[in-house]
Amino acid sequence: MKNRPQYLDKLISWRNKDVIKVITGVRRCGKSSLLLLYKTDLINAGISEDQVIFMNFESMRYSDVKDYKDLYDEIFKKLNTDKKYYILLDEVQLVDGWERCVNGLMVDHDVDIYLTGSNSYLLSSELSTLLSGRYVELKMLPLSFKEYLDFSEVTDLSKTSEIKLRFERFVRYGGLPSIVLYNDTEDITNDLLSGIYNTVVMKDIIQRNSVRDPSLLDSLIRFIAANVGNIVSTKKISDYLTSAGRKTTSDTIDNYLRMIESSFIAYKVNRYDLKGKLYLKTLEKYYLVDSGLRYHLAGARNIDEGHVLENVVYLELIRRGYQVAIGKIGDLEVDFIATKNTEVLYVQVSLSIVDEKTRARELKPFKLIKDNYSKILITKDDVFFDDIDGIKVANVIDFLLE
Repeated sequence: MKNRPQYLDKLISWRNKDVIKVITGVRRCGKSSLLLLYKTDLINAGISEDQVIFMNFESMRYSDVKDYKDLYDEIFKKLNTDKKYYILLDEVQLVDGWERCVNGLMVDHDVDIYLTGSNSYLLSSELSTLLSGRYVELKMLPLSFKEYLDFSEVTDLSKTSEIKLRFERFVRYGGLPSIVLYNDTEDITNDLLSGIYNTVVMKDIIQRNSVRDPSLLDSLIRFIAANVGNIVSTKKISDYLTSAGRKTTSDTIDNYLRMIESSFIAYKVNRYDLKGKLYLKTLEKYYLVDSGLRYHLAGARNIDEGHVLENVVYLELIRRGYQVAIGKIGDLEVDFIATKNTEVLYVQVSLSIVDEKTRARELKPFKLIKDNYSKILITKDDVFFDDIDGIKVANVIDFLLE
């Protein structure tokens, strides 16, 4: 089983802290494997195996655990009050009322609890109220390009041509661990992506929310995939789908979009007015959780490679812990404003800046920003200079491998 040190190290740093650790992320991004890696680390650290309780609720072993009372009883019979126990619950949202069990365990026993879930309802207001701030969230994503190379057992980063080929495959097929590990033919890869997509839509959206029109939901997700990086609105989407024969309303689209975000299959990015210093309530952008899923849903024809590159950079920024917004400055746009604590990073993404007019267009918004925070222009070009007028320029592969 491949290591995911970015996430495993974070879990280890939270060990024995009096908070519940909640791992969230889209299905098949590696949450179950992370819990198993953590279980192994606990045992290697000298903790007895009978003090580690691991339960995966997608397994038939726990099909009789229907609600929080069943769950509490199942765990309680494994507890000895003289010991500390580490409880690892995978896909816990499948158990009705699970949060009441978790809260009771925290109150009644000496336990350290770790949870995973495939939708944001795991951290609903009800859970937040019950646990009253006693949890931390670890947001898990598919593989970064650096992890992708590790999973593909590519260790020599000096082989530039091979790294470039790997990057093209990473963008085309994405970074979901099962896709990378199979490393198989295009047909098999597409079958795997189809299975993952259908599972996310069926289990985490349709069943969870009792969706009345699954066909409309599918059309909406495919619209988002085809329009990654484009400014959209619920009205624009509603009008488009209606014109395509899928009659709907803005309210329905807005409701479905919230469901899609909650499944972690897509992320909404709001715009921020740099002059007015406020977030704008309309005309946001969406990015998919994985570029392979984007290609699978929207196809490779008429693709805007620049927006796909934006998607890759966006995921890397949130993977690094940044809060990300779209920057608006007058009539111009900065692709991303990335903030973390007191750090601010302005990011432009361009497929190529070889053309002088394109380069000037990409740099223009930067020159209108009057503060002194860092600015970076990311491109697929081979970069032979470090900056332009004090603005850092980076090849996207170099950026991803920093």
